[in-house]
Amino acid sequence: MSRDWLLEPCFAIDEESRERARDHQAQLTKPPGSLGTLETLAIRLAGLQHAVLPSMQQVWITVFAGDHGVAAEGVSAFPQVVTGEMVRNFASGGAAISVLARTLGAMLEVVNLGTVNDPGELPHVRRVIIAPQTHNFCEQPAMSDAQLERALLAGAESVATAQAAGARLFIGGEMGIANTTSAAALACALLDESPAMLAGAGTGLDAAGVQHKAAVIERALTRYPVDGDALAWLARVGGFEIAALCGAYISAAQHGLPVLVDGYITTVAALAAVRINPRCREWMFFAHRSRERGHARLLAALEADPLLDLGLRLGEASGAAAAVPLMRLACELHSRMATFAQAGVSGA
Repeated sequence: MSRDWLLEPCFAIDEESRERARDHQAQLTKPPGSLGTLETLAIRLAGLQHAVLPSMQQVWITVFAGDHGVAAEGVSAFPQVVTGEMVRNFASGGAAISVLARTLGAMLEVVNLGTVNDPGELPHVRRVIIAPQTHNFCEQPAMSDAQLERALLAGAESVATAQAAGARLFIGGEMGIANTTSAAALACALLDESPAMLAGAGTGLDAAGVQHKAAVIERALTRYPVDGDALAWLARVGGFEIAALCGAYISAAQHGLPVLVDGYITTVAALAAVRINPRCREWMFFAHRSRERGHARLLAALEADPLLDLGLRLGEASGAAAAVPLMRLACELHSRMATFAQAGVSGA
């Protein structure tokens, strides 16, 4: 398999639609800029969707699931079998993202990339089994080149499915015990930061557990060359679901589909995607500021200003789903408010 597709150009942004949307905002019955981020969201979306009046009704959510060999180092408060059990919970509609997707009327897909506790065939779950888990990256690279390529393509395949279904926004989520350890290791490598700065509580570690987690990451990082090669680091310390998210973000930008990035783990995947194909950053919106340690540092590196700050750290795309109503409101206000001329209201 070739990775050349990762470097292909991103879809062109329509500057004319964006400027016409900006002009339209200036005519609405309100002081200029008084709706703040709701205005800038609509204007950005107009350029991305090539439409002066953008729409956010069709939302697609894919939750990628995969297990991590580094769980053997005791870095999670939950046992590894939980990954497969949660895939079953997603399928039966009992998880937080399942409830949120139903409430939003969003389309929800789950992609099982490989779990130690394999739940088997389930409704609404696409099986792209790469391996039961990644390797323990403290002992060897997490993935082979072939496994990395398959994970990246799994993300692109979800984007293609979303587009075929008429989605106007793509949201990626993740599930995988020990994946905050993998994400923190990848973030440390890409940002040249200390694990003590970026390793957090994850599923609920206490202070001693976080310290142990940081030490595990520190030990792992010393095994590998010091370089900024995002693809190499994905293979060295990444996870199947993190690589799939990275592939999805790049593919979405290449095909003109805006993405809403969720929390800590998905932001690490977004950073890797931007390092591989920098223009994909223009297609990213950021949903919330996670309580997970290190997320603020990642947001700063991406020059991202998230929409919400609710103290969330669940993952699953739950924070992104919670931000969807704001994006929909931005589009509705932009499209349905009267202009000064229509309302017979005097302008400034």
